[in-house]
Amino acid sequence: MVKKFVADLKTEFSGYNGARLLKDAMAGLTVCAVALPLALAFGVSSGATAAAGMVTAILAGIIIGILSGASFQISGPTGAMSAVLIAIVAQYGIQGMFVASFISGIILLIAGIFKLGRLISFIPSPVIMGFTSGIAVVIAMGQIDNFFGTTSEGLSNVEKLLSYFKLGFRPDWQSVLIGALVIVIMLVWPKKWNAKVPSSLVSIIIATIVSVVFKMEGLVLVGEIPQTLFLSERLSLTDIDFSMIKGLVSPIVTIAALGMIESLMCGASASRMKNESFDADRELVAQGIGNVVIPFFGGVPATAAIARSSVAIKSGQQTRLTGVFHSVFLLAAMFLLGPVMAKLPLCALAGVLMMTAWRMNEWDEIKYIFRHKFKAAISQFLITLVATVVFDLMVAIIIGVVYSAILFVVASSKINVSFSRFDREKYKGECLGDNVEETAIAYVTGSVFFGAVDKFNEQFEQLPACKTAIISMKGVSTIDVSGAKAVMELCEKLEKENVEVKFCGLKENIRTYFERAGIVELVGENNFYTSLDKAIEGIVAE
Repeated sequence: MVKKFVADLKTEFSGYNGARLLKDAMAGLTVCAVALPLALAFGVSSGATAAAGMVTAILAGIIIGILSGASFQISGPTGAMSAVLIAIVAQYGIQGMFVASFISGIILLIAGIFKLGRLISFIPSPVIMGFTSGIAVVIAMGQIDNFFGTTSEGLSNVEKLLSYFKLGFRPDWQSVLIGALVIVIMLVWPKKWNAKVPSSLVSIIIATIVSVVFKMEGLVLVGEIPQTLFLSERLSLTDIDFSMIKGLVSPIVTIAALGMIESLMCGASASRMKNESFDADRELVAQGIGNVVIPFFGGVPATAAIARSSVAIKSGQQTRLTGVFHSVFLLAAMFLLGPVMAKLPLCALAGVLMMTAWRMNEWDEIKYIFRHKFKAAISQFLITLVATVVFDLMVAIIIGVVYSAILFVVASSKINVSFSRFDREKYKGECLGDNVEETAIAYVTGSVFFGAVDKFNEQFEQLPACKTAIISMKGVSTIDVSGAKAVMELCEKLEKENVEVKFCGLKENIRTYFERAGIVELVGENNFYTSLDKAIEGIVAE
């Protein structure tokens, strides 16, 4: 992996010059403009602070960016991760979140070393769409208090929502006005301008100016932004409460799983945009190292972010230095604009997050599966979405994958066996023996596995009376132990009835199973043919 990394760096920076450096710097500045409001918003929405979001974006851009599995990956705090973290912070405190982040980083590092990056391919796309939309709902629900200026109680968003029935829901209209102003600006801001000046940045600047000009004293503000990368609240190995780790098992796995899913999905999507290869395992190593280091500075868990990565590519990004430049500009903003950022209303950031949550949904894909009435995909999407909102990401992913597996098993169990007699007309003029008249042909289509065995046996009960049975397995793609056993028992049954069995059209993997199951030995090597025609020719020759 190290040798490949060095080789990729040599290729990436081959012919690097001042012009390409300037492009990286300008792309980094553009990404910084996008990342700044998101870093502040995600820091607050995660249950930590705006400063924690800034520190995360700065360090992730440098550490993860340099070690990344591709040149285009820009990492930092994300909405999906903040939606997970807020519940962890509420239950275990900020130190619990730091510990969970640190250990999840180790898990990601190990996953990369053992080349587990391809595991993401086993999660069906409707499940990923469902959890993404579920996370979007969770983000929006988590911003209700900041957006409306209300107060709620409870650890989960569902509990907080239900608490309004007890506490009452009395919006602060100044907060609503500022939050709504942010949303309106982000909606009407022209797309062609958004490529240069992000709507999120413009909206919070205008909203802040409005709040100051009209002296909206009651608004809750971001608060002081420390001008340091070492925040007062950060992870210290001496402060780790090992008794806490047992309770953090689920949050740790959740953070690691989300870090893997988001980063690899971002890499796969951005690699298509830039037409550049992406090393999933090296990306996991980079994410692991970054998330091990960041808690010691007081940052929250980071993942690769498609919003920032796509902006980088569209802005002319050349190498991974774009991520470093974006971090340098964020650092400058933190030191130079800290007093200004401290006056940002939380309701303005809530507006940004509301719009971010809306845009997180993969609307084109969602419309596609609903428009074409793909019932299985729709059910996978909805079940995962609801599970994400009601439970947590890890439980939702497990439910989604298990449900998808059940659907697959049910669909795969639809095996079909059809029968026909020997066609004498096709072999007109041939010297045919009497035995061909008593030959039945069975065409098997589907997967012969444990879920289809009963149907397989039931359909073979309809085999016409014959002296020779040719079983065509051309339509069988897979078989398991239960399926092989069912075929073996069928052959034994037919042998007792003095019916000669012949097989044709077996794929290599099916043939291997037959050999291991003893079917080849039972039936005889000479009774296996590559095609139906060859099998019939064999009977004719007899």
